[in-house]
Amino acid sequence: MKNELDSKFVLQVFDKIRNNGEHVDEKYRLEGVLAFTDFDGYTLYMQDALVSMQFGFHNQYRFDYQKSEDFEAFEKKLKYIDTHY
Repeated sequence: MKNELDSKFVLQVFDKIRNNGEHVDEKYRLEGVLAFTDFDGYTLYMQDALVSMQFGFHNQYRFDYQKSEDFEAFEKKLKYIDTHY
C-alpha cells in the first residue's frame, strides 16, 4: 500500500467492516478501524486512532499520519480484517 493502493483491497476491507462491524452513528467499527462515507457515498474513510485514509472518486487516495510505524500498524489491521472476516 505504500506506493500503489489496490482499490479492490480497500473496497473489500471497507465492505467487511460494514458487514461485520459495530454500527454507530452512520459509521462502522471493526478491530479498531472506523469506516464511513461522505454524504454522497463517493468518498470512503477508514481510520484508527493514529492514521486516517481517504479514498475517493477515480481511486484517488490520501493518508494522514505522523510516523511510519503508525501507518504500518494500520496496514496490518486492514490486512487482518481482509483475511479474517
